[in-house]
Amino acid sequence: MVASLPRTIRIGSRKSQLALVQTHWVQGELKKAFPDRAFEVHTMNTQGDKILDVALSKIGDKGLFTQELESGMLSGDLDFAVHSLKDLPTRLPEGLMLGCVTERENPADALVLHASHKGKQLDTLPEGAVIGTSSLRRLAQLRYHFPHFQFKDVRGNLNTRLAKLDAGNYDALVLACAGLQRLGMGDRIDQVIPAEISLHAVGQGALGIECRADDGEVLPLLKALEHRPTAFRCYAERAFLRVLEGGCQVPIGVNTVLDGDTLTLTGMVAALDGKRMVRGIKAGPAEEAAEIGAALANQLKGEGAQEILDEIIATLNRDA
Repeated sequence: MVASLPRTIRIGSRKSQLALVQTHWVQGELKKAFPDRAFEVHTMNTQGDKILDVALSKIGDKGLFTQELESGMLSGDLDFAVHSLKDLPTRLPEGLMLGCVTERENPADALVLHASHKGKQLDTLPEGAVIGTSSLRRLAQLRYHFPHFQFKDVRGNLNTRLAKLDAGNYDALVLACAGLQRLGMGDRIDQVIPAEISLHAVGQGALGIECRADDGEVLPLLKALEHRPTAFRCYAERAFLRVLEGGCQVPIGVNTVLDGDTLTLTGMVAALDGKRMVRGIKAGPAEEAAEIGAALANQLKGEGAQEILDEIIATLNRDA
């Protein structure tokens, strides 16, 4: 009797250039680890890919870039999906789980300048400079530190955004270092923005691989790509976000440092106008990452973060 071949594993991905670069990297790493297995990439557009003329904060952000892929997994059409972890909600649909977190690229935000400003940084740009960002988190923090700038929404994939910058629609953009680096555009980074100015998004720079919770065949394959130090840092960040119940478009920022077995999480919540910010730090054993994140979130809630979040949600609902 001829033994049956192992099933082909179907990987779900968005169609954007960055998503495909990330997904093909995962596919390649799995092929190296399991050369006897077949891994196929299947692509689809998500709601976030289809609506490009409206600010993210106005179209709802819960699962904006993940829902279609999650439906594919739940129906059995896909076996797992590769996400930028910052796009993956902290509460997943029943039956799905975060199966793996890969090693993180630089999670910091990057300043990318128009050619006319080359050699400058945020603190040397002229008053009234037009800064493009689609992130309320970046917007709130930059308004806090640089109230003399103008801010303008920018949507589209990375190449589209950079083309708008180069055409002179903006003096600068604030983007993720990780995305630029993964697309081979690290030379476009004019300043890696320090955490003192802009705490990054939860999970930024890491890939999160989502799969069915009961898939005993796929889970062990994914664990071959797990990077434990990154996972600890991201578990703390995601717990922080989950307790604050903020979507990716609420101004919540984090930074995590892992020193030996000690994890230190910095977190902040900022008002949309940038005039108020609540920020704190919590440290503890890396194995208690989720507890550290939850504890810091509850601490900041008691220091005024809850009032800020309530105001933001009311404003976004009113403007929707």
